[in-house]
Amino acid sequence: MKTLYRTRYLFSLILVILFSSFFASMIQSSWGRVDVNSIILPTQNGQILAADIFKPKSAKEQNPAPLVVVVPGFQRSKESLSNLSIELSRRGISVISIDPYAQGASSSSMSRMAATDEGYGMFAVIDYVYNSGVLNYVDRNRIGVTGHSSGGNAALKGASKFGKIADSMGVESRINSVFISGYVLTLKKEILDPVRSNMGLSYALFDEGAFRNELGHADMRHAPEALRFVNSGKADLPFEDSVLIDHYYGNIEDRSFRVVHNEKVLHPFQPYDSICLANQIRFFENVFRWDSQIDPFDQVWKWKELFTLISFICSFFILLPLAQIFLKTAFFSSLVQNISDPLPRPQKNIKYFYWILILISGLVACVSYIPMAELSKALFVKASSRLQTWFFPQRMNNAIMLWAFLNGLIGMGLFYFGYNFLKNRKIIDIYMLGLDISKRNLLKTCFLSLIIFCCYYTLLFFIYFVFHVDYRFLFVGVRVFNPEMLFLLFMYVPFFFIFFLSNSLRVNGLMRFRNDNSFRSLVFGGFASTIGLIMILIVQYSVFMFTGTVFWDTSNHWLYVNLLFGVIPMIFILPAFNKSFFLITGRIYLGPITVCLIFIMVLLSNTVCYIPL
Repeated sequence: MKTLYRTRYLFSLILVILFSSFFASMIQSSWGRVDVNSIILPTQNGQILAADIFKPKSAKEQNPAPLVVVVPGFQRSKESLSNLSIELSRRGISVISIDPYAQGASSSSMSRMAATDEGYGMFAVIDYVYNSGVLNYVDRNRIGVTGHSSGGNAALKGASKFGKIADSMGVESRINSVFISGYVLTLKKEILDPVRSNMGLSYALFDEGAFRNELGHADMRHAPEALRFVNSGKADLPFEDSVLIDHYYGNIEDRSFRVVHNEKVLHPFQPYDSICLANQIRFFENVFRWDSQIDPFDQVWKWKELFTLISFICSFFILLPLAQIFLKTAFFSSLVQNISDPLPRPQKNIKYFYWILILISGLVACVSYIPMAELSKALFVKASSRLQTWFFPQRMNNAIMLWAFLNGLIGMGLFYFGYNFLKNRKIIDIYMLGLDISKRNLLKTCFLSLIIFCCYYTLLFFIYFVFHVDYRFLFVGVRVFNPEMLFLLFMYVPFFFIFFLSNSLRVNGLMRFRNDNSFRSLVFGGFASTIGLIMILIVQYSVFMFTGTVFWDTSNHWLYVNLLFGVIPMIFILPAFNKSFFLITGRIYLGPITVCLIFIMVLLSNTVCYIPL
């Protein structure tokens, strides 16, 4: 009876994922009014560029539509900016959203300066659209580019590059208009002077990276970068000495149009702010002289995010019943053992001892994160220098890996210390930890973890193939991956696994108490696992709130801190999985092995990766 219930529960979850993915796909395609397809574009030096094309069915050779090329920023893929693609395409504007070089499904670049030299691949897209004639439904006189963060830098560099080419040939630039989001560092005279395109600028008023700006803050009203931006379109007219936010400068017809927005939002959340998105929509409708008759604030992308979030959550709920079904088979049944007695609830001084262990663990996690990021630069020189390599080629994940490895070892040490402390007081014994396992069963556990991993991603690949969506919420997502990621998985997993196993030991060995409320226990376990990383965000943004400058204010450190918005939720739910798998096997191993494989693949497929061509 239980097996039948689990099977029904599993298939119910799969049905929810299928229905959610269907509705997400329908919203993405504007209920069939937009064709969404993936393409692979061969580019220079044997590089390849992956992209999604959003083609409104109203766009035809006889009725060509404008085109906007969307360039995601650092650590982002085309799916992470699908909201903009959805909103533009439902308004009749064609969109090509790319995976920047070394991100998503695109190859690495031979250039260390891919944004400057190649626009992350956008330059090749512009040339392809303009020269090939294949996309005959595109109005080549109305091609725009937009990007966020480093993608915004790529958009600006594209406007500058194609402006120079246009001047040398005595023609108009191939790029009619660009919208730069979240980046002002390269708004310099030598970059702006050749631009022959209309331009919009959006910079978050609470941008954490604003310490790098010339005035050290994000207020664009008197920022030299914004002043140069506005004045770049004024030719011989008097220069502005201050910028009016949201004010239109220049003229669309001669491509001197300029506008600056300064929305009240943080940098990583800027692409998902409805006001920021409305400003982009309004900009492109203005410069293209395009009246969609849809209000810029009439946005449906949030519904797609809701449905992919439902799929995201349900995909993780699948893991446990899937494991239980396999554990009922004759081959894997030996993995199910009796669950040892839990510990008595801690009293008096023992409570303080637990809190001391948690605080020490959290403090180490907090103070070791940035040093591990620095150490990763010294150990993995090629990846840190954006050079192609097979040796740990993921620049940002290398820092997280070192942090996880160190904190996993320290967690093991704290567990050993805590175990002996409790053992001496006759509170715990070795049999209560769920450590005992034969070599045969350990191999079976690894095999079962691989099967669950394959089932999990097989369903995702099927969903993506049929519906062209994945599991995600904003910039946190589970996406399909290229085959070489499997090689990297087994390169990175051994170092991450120490952390996952340490967590399972702590949750199931030292923190499993009698008569414990399950929900409260899971929340507490998540808090104990992430307190150090949460402390980093608290320090970073408390200092930012009171001083206007983030605490970690070097050019790279703030980016490592921003990574935590995606890492913390994954680590927070880790104890829940470790405990759940322990309760169905009586051993601590199936949870960390299974979850490590899945979580690390999520990390690997959502970051920059400098694999050789």
